[in-house]
Amino acid sequence: MSSELIRALDQLEKERGIEKEVLVEAIEAALVSAYKKNFGSSQEVRISIDRDTGEVKVFALKRVTAIPKDENSEISLEEARKMDNRYEEEDLAEIEVTPRKFGRIAAQTAKNVVLQRIREAERNLIFEEYFNKEGDIVTGIIQRNERRNIVIDLGKAEAVMMPSEQTPGEEYRFNDRVKTYIVEVKKTTKGPQILVSRTHPGLVKRLFELEVPEIHDGTVEIKSISREAGSRTKIAVYSRDPNVDPIGACVGQRGTRVQAIVDELRGEKIDIIKWSSDPEEYISSSLSPAKVVRVDIDEETRTARVIVPDFQLSLAIGKEGQNARLAARLTGWRIDIKSESQLRAAIEQQMFNMDNGYDDGYDDESDEYPEDGYDYDDGDIRGADADEAYTDEAYADETYEDEAEADAEQDSGPEQE
Repeated sequence: MSSELIRALDQLEKERGIEKEVLVEAIEAALVSAYKKNFGSSQEVRISIDRDTGEVKVFALKRVTAIPKDENSEISLEEARKMDNRYEEEDLAEIEVTPRKFGRIAAQTAKNVVLQRIREAERNLIFEEYFNKEGDIVTGIIQRNERRNIVIDLGKAEAVMMPSEQTPGEEYRFNDRVKTYIVEVKKTTKGPQILVSRTHPGLVKRLFELEVPEIHDGTVEIKSISREAGSRTKIAVYSRDPNVDPIGACVGQRGTRVQAIVDELRGEKIDIIKWSSDPEEYISSSLSPAKVVRVDIDEETRTARVIVPDFQLSLAIGKEGQNARLAARLTGWRIDIKSESQLRAAIEQQMFNMDNGYDDGYDDESDEYPEDGYDYDDGDIRGADADEAYTDEAYADETYEDEAEADAEQDSGPEQE
């Protein structure tokens, strides 16, 4: 040990922010263990490092007593007063016992402690950096696949994307660049563990914030997002400025803004919906690209009965119920969808039963029709999990990529039935 170590510790404090005193105390503690290990001593010792010169001294700690019984732990009052006449019985005396060859051991121990503390400091800095990025997008390079977990190099650290956070149908190849959403950052004994996702609705939200200046500056607000990753997303937007069209801002000129997001999500369809404080208008818009005839709502049960033209029924429901399911999650309402012909049949049946004095089992105040309908709520398919639904508030008219499909179906009219 020498003054060179002290200068090195001073430099570390300046460059890495590791306090010199903390390092010195850690080295002293490590040297106690090294001394006992190398010199087979069972006695209690204290090690002191001079903060200016780096000189190391070992002191045996012995209790002062009139008649010592254990030379390793006790010293006579007479011997103690030869060193310092202020000692009294029961005091703890310090006797220097520094070995001649202790310098080499001390130097190696100090080196190991310093390296360990540097690693710990770096891990803490990385943890703090990425912990503050929870909820943000990061770009990394795919490194490897470990038991179905994708490991991504972020530059200063590695992130892990578990199977549940990987988008169905996406391929993750070695050296591919990929944007992911930081879900959580944890402290572990091996350093920070960064968990990322490609399925989280927050990824879509952040991509819109990056692509749409009006969202970034707060003029346009994302009110709610519902997503089935790899397939379809619905996003409800609202403009605080009446002169700014929220949907047009998100779509961009010739669709350039939303197309960039679709490309990043590798073809995932995106429905951009205008948010409304009017539940009927909001629910009607949420079923886009389908056109809605009427919406009847029950505030108490948060149920909406939606009537659509016969030729729009399949479009309103969507493939395997996806469109209606996403609309329910987006709005937070239970949605019961029926075609006009189903509604007419229900009314005719009710009138027939009334004319004939039958009890049709239909209550005017009930939320259900006697005919079978299509009922969707935000609890369908894994409920309202974090990777399925996202909203800035408590749980919209434009659809991207499905406009042509909707127009074609609209133009074809009832002849398709």
